[in-house]
Amino acid sequence: MTKVGLISTGGTIAMGARHPFDWVDYGDSGIVHDMEVLLPQFQNLLPGITLVSQSFRSLGSVSISWSDWVELLSTANAMVEKTPDLAGIVVTHGTATLEETVFFLHLTWPHACPIILVGAQRPMDTHGSDALGNMRAALAAACEPALRDLGAIAVMNSTVFHAPDVTKGANFALNAFESPVGPIGQVDAAGQVNIVRRPAAHYRPKFSPVSIPPRVDIMMSYSGSDGCAVEAFRAAGAKAIVVAALPPGRCASGERAALVKAAKEGVTVIFASRASRDRVPVQDYNVADGILAAGCLAPHKARILAMLALSAEYTAEALQKALLDAL
Repeated sequence: MTKVGLISTGGTIAMGARHPFDWVDYGDSGIVHDMEVLLPQFQNLLPGITLVSQSFRSLGSVSISWSDWVELLSTANAMVEKTPDLAGIVVTHGTATLEETVFFLHLTWPHACPIILVGAQRPMDTHGSDALGNMRAALAAACEPALRDLGAIAVMNSTVFHAPDVTKGANFALNAFESPVGPIGQVDAAGQVNIVRRPAAHYRPKFSPVSIPPRVDIMMSYSGSDGCAVEAFRAAGAKAIVVAALPPGRCASGERAALVKAAKEGVTVIFASRASRDRVPVQDYNVADGILAAGCLAPHKARILAMLALSAEYTAEALQKALLDAL
């Protein structure tokens, strides 16, 4: 039997609905099942697999924060140390922040076995639920040798995604998760993983996260935006500001002066983009003002990398390289 670890954090995949079409407001039902209820549902989804289970949290992913990530990593590490012959670990998770948790784990996961994050768009007890199908695909991915050494992986809608580029592109659709560069693979009806591409980048610095990271905020550029958000974040103690800039990665004219001032006074400023495709390159006029480029990382993923890198006392040059190498 192949051993697969299973950690539950809550989310839609663990929630109960009030009626068969409770697809929107089920979070208000107050029903979040723990591992004792979930495990019998998951045990026989694929033959030849033994689940080694561990309860962790029972909450929606809108409530997950840095401290939960650090403890989740510790829980998963302890599971591997206790059972070193695990093929992989599956973490059930809410979909709202799944792409952020999977990227945090990707940058901190020290083991060769994959750690797979999976969720659901519809609760298990509603019509047309994707919960069991997603879980079956995640278990298959956890046992797939081709996914070893790739860090953290997201599996949704029978599709396998690399952590740096996966994103949730729809609110309620079953195929909500996507990637601008395409998935790693697909899980077919027989439960077999078919790899369609190998990630071009294998950047995994394997950070050791601190318990309290430096504050890093994200601000949105839009037509007519000014420096108000910059000043507010600085007043709150931000050590870095990631700008979800106007495509192709430039801020609004009214906020430029405040960002340049912040950079010159020691705040790390990183320009990402509101667009979902193409790289934000290093540009001479930003380099002159001490502003970094996020490369292909989405703003919320650039934030996570910045928090880890600043905790590790990366220089600006090292952080810039890490951002460009991440995807």
